[in-house]
Amino acid sequence: MFDYLQLETLAAILRQGSFDGAAAELNVTQSAVSQRLRALEDRVGQPLVIRSTPCVGTDLGRRLARHAGEVRLMEAQLTEEMGLGRTANTLMRITVNADSLASWIVPALAAARDAAPDMLFDVVVDDQDHSADWLRRGEVVAALTATPTPPTGCDSLAVGALRYVATASPDFLQRHCPSGATAEALRHMPMLTYDQKDRLQLDWLEQQFGKGCVPPTHYLPSTQAFIDAARLGLGWGMNPEPLVRADIAAGRLVPLTLPGTYDTPLFWQVPRRLKEAVAPLTRAIKAAASRHLH
Repeated sequence: MFDYLQLETLAAILRQGSFDGAAAELNVTQSAVSQRLRALEDRVGQPLVIRSTPCVGTDLGRRLARHAGEVRLMEAQLTEEMGLGRTANTLMRITVNADSLASWIVPALAAARDAAPDMLFDVVVDDQDHSADWLRRGEVVAALTATPTPPTGCDSLAVGALRYVATASPDFLQRHCPSGATAEALRHMPMLTYDQKDRLQLDWLEQQFGKGCVPPTHYLPSTQAFIDAARLGLGWGMNPEPLVRADIAAGRLVPLTLPGTYDTPLFWQVPRRLKEAVAPLTRAIKAAASRHLH
């Protein structure tokens, strides 16, 4: 059996990235943090934390910290079901894509927190085509993903589609394709790309014009920077429709084609063993998605 006080201490070190940060979170001395970790490492017979700046976990260290978080989450749910009150500050680590975080996820987190005031969130941002990997590795308790088939042991809930619009500034389009967006024109027009995982622009191009069109690109890992860059004529990109609706209405941005939209289906995936513990957040995600997604 593990000493869960030691496991919580390990998790705190990895959350805070330092022994003194863990001591402050747990309201104990740094010496106590060191002693607890040393005892746990003696128990398993190998190092659990790489003493660097910041501190990071070994493979086993991260696995034990995840286990501690899951146990805490399930204990909080059980405590509430037994009518014994709420456990303070239950941390939920989830992964979502940047555009959902910028457009509709935060209201869902706020609603979940209203329903369960003990909830805290650790949000990891990753591309929707890769976010399920975090769930597969057991590093999060829920993932918003574009992958319909969940990892083994998880449930998948279709929540709707985030609509994107291929947009650019009027001056940009006049400069690069005065006769309209064509495959040949787009081949030479600067494109905006979030990062190397982002294929939204290429997927839209393939849908509209077929394979083979790969324009020069700027890499901008920020949803807001994407919109600003499009407004300022740096390039064209796929922007979330809820975030550029006003810009399109005001003429600051123009769709490259009509309708120029591309829908990305999204799925909320949760391990079955944590389904009840994550239920307040799942309900909030469903409600927010029904208001903001297609």
